[in-house]
Amino acid sequence: MNRFGHGLMAAAAALTLSACVSLGTKPPDELLKLTAQDGAPVGATASGQLSDAIVVLDPESDRGLDVLRVPVTVDSSSVAYLKDALWVEKPTRQFRSLLAETLRARTGQLVVEGGDFEVTGKTLIGGRLLQMGYDAQRSAVVVRFDAVRSERGIGPLQTKRFEAVVNGVEAKAKPVGAALNQAANDVARQVADWVKG
Repeated sequence: MNRFGHGLMAAAAALTLSACVSLGTKPPDELLKLTAQDGAPVGATASGQLSDAIVVLDPESDRGLDVLRVPVTVDSSSVAYLKDALWVEKPTRQFRSLLAETLRARTGQLVVEGGDFEVTGKTLIGGRLLQMGYDAQRSAVVVRFDAVRSERGIGPLQTKRFEAVVNGVEAKAKPVGAALNQAANDVARQVADWVKG
């Protein structure tokens, strides 16, 4: 095949790829992701019986958080969404993974996420993600989580509310994304320390 033929094939491949990626709309300026600041180091292992594991369940949330957009609290009765920012995955699922990784790092115990493990794990950590977004009146990012902890066969159900606030945040995707990650990690550390006792 001559150079002209190769050029046509490359152009066709590029057009096909761009059609798959753009889906006919402009992509958002930012795709937001939570990243654990306290992570288990590479090569770290934890072993034990599944019956002794900490099981982290998917948090519940209302419909305002069960989306890929970042909620903005305008006032006590109004919610909007942050322009040009989307989560790469629903915030409840991302928070679950962040919390599990933080628990691994801070407890050194065997930690698994959801699925069928809740029927066998010793310590179950779940709850409700009440807020993970931007508060326009305060120019702040707020993450609020009502944690629920149960020890299989030991004692009563325990609940505790955790919150982290980052003030002075500009209402733009990049600073809000960084502040959300900071606040979510703060809450995850608080929960992990509560679980450690």
